[in-house]
Amino acid sequence: FSSSFAQPADDSFSLPQAMGVDEPGTKGCSASSESVTSSSSIAPQVVETVFTDNLRITTEPYRGETHLATIIDLVAQDLSEPYSIFTYRYFLNQWPQLCFVTFAHDPAANETTVVGVIICKQDLHRSGTLRGYIAMLAVHASMRKRSIGTQLVQLSVRAMRDGGCDEAVLETEVTNTGALRLYEGLGFVRDKWLHRYYLNGNDAYRLKVWFRSQAERDAAVVARQGAPPAANEVA
Repeated sequence: FSSSFAQPADDSFSLPQAMGVDEPGTKGCSASSESVTSSSSIAPQVVETVFTDNLRITTEPYRGETHLATIIDLVAQDLSEPYSIFTYRYFLNQWPQLCFVTFAHDPAANETTVVGVIICKQDLHRSGTLRGYIAMLAVHASMRKRSIGTQLVQLSVRAMRDGGCDEAVLETEVTNTGALRLYEGLGFVRDKWLHRYYLNGNDAYRLKVWFRSQAERDAAVVARQGAPPAANEVA
Protein backbone atom coordinates (compact mmCIF):
# COMPACT_ATOMS: atom_id res chain seq x y z
CA PHE A 1 0.00 0.00 0.00
CA SER A 2 1.07 3.54 -0.44
CA SER A 3 0.68 7.19 0.41
CA SER A 4 0.91 9.84 -2.25
CA PHE A 5 -0.17 13.03 -0.55
CA ALA A 6 1.99 16.00 -1.54
CA GLN A 7 2.35 18.31 1.45
CA PRO A 8 4.19 21.66 1.41
CA ALA A 9 7.45 21.73 3.35
CA ASP A 10 6.45 24.73 5.48
CA ASP A 11 3.58 23.02 7.32
CA SER A 12 4.17 23.15 11.07
CA PHE A 13 1.34 21.22 12.71
CA SER A 14 2.21 20.04 16.20
CA LEU A 15 2.56 16.33 16.79
CA PRO A 16 0.01 14.32 18.74
CA GLN A 17 0.79 13.19 22.27
CA ALA A 18 1.27 9.70 20.85
CA MET A 19 4.70 10.93 19.75
CA GLY A 20 5.46 12.72 22.96
CA VAL A 21 4.34 16.27 22.21
CA ASP A 22 1.21 18.36 21.77
CA GLU A 23 -2.20 17.42 20.43
CA PRO A 24 -3.04 18.28 16.80
CA GLY A 25 -3.13 21.99 16.14
CA THR A 26 -3.27 24.34 13.18
CA LYS A 27 -0.13 26.37 13.56
CA GLY A 28 0.71 25.94 9.89
CA CYS A 29 -1.96 28.44 8.78
CA SER A 30 -2.27 32.08 9.75
CA ALA A 31 -5.15 33.20 11.93
CA SER A 32 -6.26 35.61 9.25
CA SER A 33 -6.93 32.84 6.74
CA GLU A 34 -8.93 30.41 8.87
CA SER A 35 -10.34 29.70 12.29
CA VAL A 36 -10.24 26.31 13.97
CA THR A 37 -12.24 24.49 16.61
CA SER A 38 -11.89 20.90 17.79
CA SER A 39 -13.83 18.71 20.17
CA SER A 40 -12.16 17.52 23.35
CA SER A 41 -13.55 13.99 23.12
CA ILE A 42 -11.56 11.30 21.34
CA ALA A 43 -14.37 9.06 20.09
CA PRO A 44 -16.12 10.19 18.08
CA GLN A 45 -13.71 12.99 17.29
CA VAL A 46 -14.62 15.79 14.90
CA VAL A 47 -12.18 18.53 13.95
CA GLU A 48 -13.66 21.54 12.22
CA THR A 49 -11.90 24.24 10.21
CA VAL A 50 -13.67 27.22 8.64
CA PHE A 51 -11.89 28.88 5.73
CA THR A 52 -12.49 32.42 4.47
CA ASP A 53 -13.65 31.10 1.09
CA ASN A 54 -16.83 30.01 2.91
CA LEU A 55 -15.97 26.33 2.95
CA ARG A 56 -16.50 24.53 6.24
CA ILE A 57 -14.05 21.63 6.59
CA THR A 58 -14.76 18.80 9.01
CA THR A 59 -12.72 15.68 9.70
CA GLU A 60 -14.31 12.76 11.50
CA PRO A 61 -13.97 9.00 11.94
CA TYR A 62 -15.26 6.76 9.15
CA ARG A 63 -18.95 6.05 9.79
CA GLY A 64 -20.14 3.67 7.08
CA GLU A 65 -20.39 3.20 3.34
CA THR A 66 -22.45 6.28 2.48
CA HIS A 67 -19.38 7.96 0.97
CA LEU A 68 -17.39 4.83 0.10
CA ALA A 69 -17.64 5.27 -3.69
CA THR A 70 -16.37 8.84 -3.41
CA ILE A 71 -13.54 7.72 -1.14
CA ILE A 72 -12.49 5.08 -3.68
CA ASP A 73 -12.52 7.65 -6.49
CA LEU A 74 -10.41 10.07 -4.44
CA VAL A 75 -7.80 7.46 -3.56
CA ALA A 76 -7.67 6.20 -7.15
CA GLN A 77 -6.74 9.68 -8.36
CA ASP A 78 -3.69 9.84 -6.12
CA LEU A 79 -2.25 6.42 -5.40
CA SER A 80 -0.12 4.35 -7.73
CA GLU A 81 -1.95 1.02 -7.38
CA PRO A 82 -5.59 0.03 -7.94
CA TYR A 83 -7.53 -1.54 -5.08
CA SER A 84 -10.82 -3.42 -5.16
CA ILE A 85 -13.78 -2.47 -3.00
CA PHE A 86 -13.04 -5.54 -0.90
CA THR A 87 -9.63 -4.09 0.04
CA TYR A 88 -11.31 -0.91 1.28
CA ARG A 89 -13.90 -2.88 3.23
CA TYR A 90 -11.17 -5.02 4.79
CA PHE A 91 -9.67 -1.92 6.41
CA LEU A 92 -12.73 0.28 6.93
CA ASN A 93 -15.03 -2.36 8.42
CA GLN A 94 -12.45 -3.79 10.84
CA TRP A 95 -10.70 -0.60 11.97
CA PRO A 96 -13.12 2.31 11.45
CA GLN A 97 -11.73 3.98 14.59
CA LEU A 98 -8.38 4.41 12.81
CA CYS A 99 -9.82 5.75 9.55
CA PHE A 100 -10.79 9.40 9.10
CA VAL A 101 -12.59 11.32 6.36
CA THR A 102 -12.42 15.04 5.61
CA PHE A 103 -15.46 16.79 4.14
CA ALA A 104 -15.80 20.21 2.52
CA HIS A 105 -19.21 21.77 3.13
CA ASP A 106 -20.34 24.58 0.83
CA PRO A 107 -23.36 26.24 2.48
CA ALA A 108 -24.10 28.43 -0.54
CA ALA A 109 -24.40 25.45 -2.88
CA ASN A 110 -25.71 23.11 -0.17
CA GLU A 111 -23.06 20.56 -1.14
CA THR A 112 -20.79 18.28 0.87
CA THR A 113 -17.76 16.67 -0.78
CA VAL A 114 -15.15 14.17 0.43
CA VAL A 115 -11.78 15.92 0.06
CA GLY A 116 -9.48 13.77 2.19
CA VAL A 117 -9.20 10.30 3.67
CA ILE A 118 -6.77 8.17 5.64
CA ILE A 119 -7.24 4.40 5.87
CA CYS A 120 -5.38 2.36 8.49
CA LYS A 121 -5.30 -0.84 10.50
CA GLN A 122 -3.57 -2.33 13.51
CA ASP A 123 -2.51 -5.88 14.18
CA LEU A 124 0.05 -8.00 15.93
CA HIS A 125 3.35 -8.11 14.06
CA ARG A 126 5.37 -11.34 14.03
CA SER A 127 7.88 -9.63 16.32
CA GLY A 128 5.17 -9.43 18.97
CA THR A 129 4.68 -5.67 18.73
CA LEU A 130 1.23 -4.21 18.17
CA ARG A 131 1.67 -2.26 14.95
CA GLY A 132 -0.46 0.45 13.44
CA TYR A 133 -0.33 0.72 9.66
CA ILE A 134 -1.23 3.62 7.37
CA ALA A 135 -2.42 2.00 4.15
CA MET A 136 -3.78 4.96 2.19
CA LEU A 137 -3.71 8.74 2.48
CA ALA A 138 -5.22 11.02 -0.14
CA VAL A 139 -6.25 14.68 -0.30
CA HIS A 140 -8.05 16.26 -3.25
CA ALA A 141 -5.71 18.42 -5.34
CA SER A 142 -7.93 21.47 -4.88
CA MET A 143 -7.68 21.23 -1.08
CA ARG A 144 -3.95 20.83 -0.63
CA LYS A 145 -1.72 23.32 1.19
CA ARG A 146 -4.34 23.52 3.95
CA SER A 147 -2.69 20.99 6.29
CA ILE A 148 -5.51 18.48 5.82
CA GLY A 149 -3.09 15.60 5.23
CA THR A 150 -1.14 16.48 8.36
CA GLN A 151 -4.33 16.55 10.41
CA LEU A 152 -5.48 13.18 9.07
CA VAL A 153 -2.16 11.54 9.98
CA GLN A 154 -2.20 13.09 13.44
CA LEU A 155 -5.70 11.82 14.17
CA SER A 156 -4.95 8.28 13.00
CA VAL A 157 -1.63 8.09 14.82
CA ARG A 158 -3.23 9.24 18.05
CA ALA A 159 -6.00 6.66 17.62
CA MET A 160 -3.35 3.98 17.13
CA ARG A 161 -1.53 5.09 20.27
CA ASP A 162 -4.77 5.19 22.25
CA GLY A 163 -5.59 1.70 20.93
CA GLY A 164 -2.41 0.31 22.48
CA CYS A 165 -0.08 0.24 19.48
CA ASP A 166 3.66 0.23 20.07
CA GLU A 167 4.50 1.75 16.70
CA ALA A 168 3.10 2.91 13.36
CA VAL A 169 4.45 2.18 9.89
CA LEU A 170 3.70 2.95 6.25
CA GLU A 171 5.29 2.73 2.82
CA THR A 172 5.74 5.52 0.30
CA GLU A 173 7.60 5.78 -2.99
CA VAL A 174 11.21 6.95 -2.65
CA THR A 175 10.48 9.66 -5.24
CA ASN A 176 7.50 11.08 -3.31
CA THR A 177 9.32 13.95 -1.65
CA GLY A 178 6.09 15.63 -0.54
CA ALA A 179 4.94 12.58 1.43
CA LEU A 180 8.42 12.12 2.90
CA ARG A 181 8.43 15.73 4.14
CA LEU A 182 4.98 15.26 5.65
CA TYR A 183 5.73 12.06 7.55
CA GLU A 184 9.26 12.92 8.60
CA GLY A 185 7.97 16.25 9.87
CA LEU A 186 5.65 14.25 12.12
CA GLY A 187 8.45 12.14 13.57
CA PHE A 188 8.56 9.14 11.21
CA VAL A 189 12.00 7.82 10.23
CA ARG A 190 13.16 5.79 7.23
CA ASP A 191 13.32 2.22 8.53
CA LYS A 192 13.85 0.17 5.36
CA TRP A 193 14.36 0.47 1.59
CA LEU A 194 12.01 -1.86 -0.34
CA HIS A 195 13.31 -2.62 -3.84
CA ARG A 196 10.66 -2.60 -6.61
CA TYR A 197 7.92 -2.64 -3.99
CA TYR A 198 5.15 -1.24 -6.19
CA LEU A 199 3.50 -2.74 -9.25
CA ASN A 200 4.89 0.12 -11.33
CA GLY A 201 8.41 -1.03 -10.42
CA ASN A 202 9.20 1.88 -8.10
CA ASP A 203 11.10 1.43 -4.87
CA ALA A 204 9.63 2.39 -1.50
CA TYR A 205 10.72 3.54 1.91
CA ARG A 206 9.16 1.95 4.95
CA LEU A 207 8.68 4.71 7.50
CA LYS A 208 8.17 4.10 11.19
CA VAL A 209 7.44 5.99 14.39
CA TRP A 210 7.61 4.50 17.89
CA PHE A 211 5.19 5.32 20.70
CA ARG A 212 7.25 3.71 23.49
CA SER A 213 10.87 3.18 24.45
CA GLN A 214 12.58 -0.06 23.47
CA ALA A 215 12.33 -1.32 27.05
CA GLU A 216 8.60 -0.56 27.15
CA ARG A 217 8.07 -2.29 23.80
CA ASP A 218 9.97 -5.37 24.97
CA ALA A 219 7.91 -5.51 28.16
CA ALA A 220 4.69 -5.22 26.17
CA VAL A 221 5.74 -8.07 23.89
CA VAL A 222 6.49 -10.30 26.89
CA ALA A 223 3.13 -9.43 28.44
CA ARG A 224 1.27 -10.32 25.23
CA GLN A 225 3.10 -13.57 24.70
CA GLY A 226 3.09 -14.61 28.33
CA ALA A 227 6.04 -14.60 30.70
CA PRO A 228 8.83 -17.04 29.70
CA PRO A 229 9.22 -20.11 31.92
CA ALA A 230 11.61 -19.86 34.85
CA ALA A 231 14.99 -21.57 34.56
CA ASN A 232 13.86 -24.53 36.66
CA GLU A 233 10.55 -24.97 34.81
CA VAL A 234 9.86 -27.17 31.81
CA ALA A 235 8.89 -25.10 28.77
